[in-house]
Amino acid sequence: MATAAALLKQRGHDVRGSDQNVYPPMSDFLEAERIRTFAGFSADHITPDIDLVVVGNAISRGNPELEAVLEKKLRYCSLPEVVRDYFLWDLRSLVIAGTHGKTTTTSLTGWLLTHGRLDPTVLVGGIALNFGEAGSSYRLGSGRDFVIEGDEYDSAYFDKTAKFLKYLPDVAVINNIEFDHADIYADLAAVQLAFRRLVNLVPKNGLLLLGADSPHAAGLQVHAVSPVETFGTGAGATWQAIDISHADGLTRFTVRRGGGEFGRFESPLLGIHNVRNALAAIAVGNHVGLGAAVLAGGLRSFKGIKRRLEVVGVRRNVTVLDDFAHHPTAVHETLSALRSGYPSRRVWAVFEPRSASSCRRVFQQDFAAAFGAADEVVIAGVFRSTLPEAERLSTEQLVDDLQRQGQRARHIPLVDDIVRTIASEGRSGDVVVLMSNGGFGGIHQKLLQALEMG
Repeated sequence: MATAAALLKQRGHDVRGSDQNVYPPMSDFLEAERIRTFAGFSADHITPDIDLVVVGNAISRGNPELEAVLEKKLRYCSLPEVVRDYFLWDLRSLVIAGTHGKTTTTSLTGWLLTHGRLDPTVLVGGIALNFGEAGSSYRLGSGRDFVIEGDEYDSAYFDKTAKFLKYLPDVAVINNIEFDHADIYADLAAVQLAFRRLVNLVPKNGLLLLGADSPHAAGLQVHAVSPVETFGTGAGATWQAIDISHADGLTRFTVRRGGGEFGRFESPLLGIHNVRNALAAIAVGNHVGLGAAVLAGGLRSFKGIKRRLEVVGVRRNVTVLDDFAHHPTAVHETLSALRSGYPSRRVWAVFEPRSASSCRRVFQQDFAAAFGAADEVVIAGVFRSTLPEAERLSTEQLVDDLQRQGQRARHIPLVDDIVRTIASEGRSGDVVVLMSNGGFGGIHQKLLQALEMG
């Protein structure tokens, strides 16, 4: 919601919004954009001068503002509808989708096109550090292209279909497909159906880019009417990354296209998953007219995204990072990337089960296999503690499973206790990654302060 609000304000619309708890840095971003916000929800916020109400997908019946909208019969729509109707009909829509890597790939694609002077509009579900003075979730351009993060989550309480189905894709990237969002999808088959519907929207003069390393993504090729290209690390992909190496905080790889060498690339992003993300962005960039040299320069100058292995501080030579990982695959990829980037340092994985899926038992065994690259694992309390015990992730079982696999793991429910533990046991050279899709009780600054105090 915040990203679209900022984009609409730049187009000259009067924008205001309510939220119960907007997580920093997004709340800071809204303040910097001078968007008027209300803390909490009240029917008094719904005034007669409102032209259109955008109903976020976290809002349901019983919300006092929604009830006022319905009673007064004000015009309302979902977030993806307003993005489509105010921006996408007249532009070439480049939709970046997949279970993992959407935010990074969208930000990177937007930056490659910006670096290549195509002046795109960009809308991303995070803070991309290449846009704006302190980073931004959007860029308003005057070029032909709109690069948008295509989320498979639902659109609104009155529209339970995926957001990306509203985005009129001329080019669609589907990086990977796994089961996620257990609160709205019954099983993997339901997730796959949503992505098949996206594939069915790409026109014959468009392009579908599929992640070859993800069987469920690659398998969508048989459903395509549009041209299809693939990307990945294995032989047979249209776009293939080979000779991948990590050194000096950089990832280097060669890109082959159709079996022939396309170019040599250097990325500031760690991990094989980020090589795949870069491949997707390179393929999109080439499709819209950018050559290898321009794309390589753009990738080298990419600054990353907040909350994606973001270094939030170094105290007593302990490096503290923030990461959005909340799915078992994302946790595994994050920790594997850290291991490649810091091969000789002790890695702490501090994980808060917070998202609707990570709080649920459905991923119990997958999480037990996700922390293998960490030296120390700390599992915080389950955020959604109101879930029935039979459905709720068992942190005790997770710790037991990790310990049986020979890992040092413990369950520390409270943030202040986690901070004290790391501050007392941490040693020079340690790397601590704090993984959550929420605020995690302010642990980031609390830990930095505790480390500084010694």
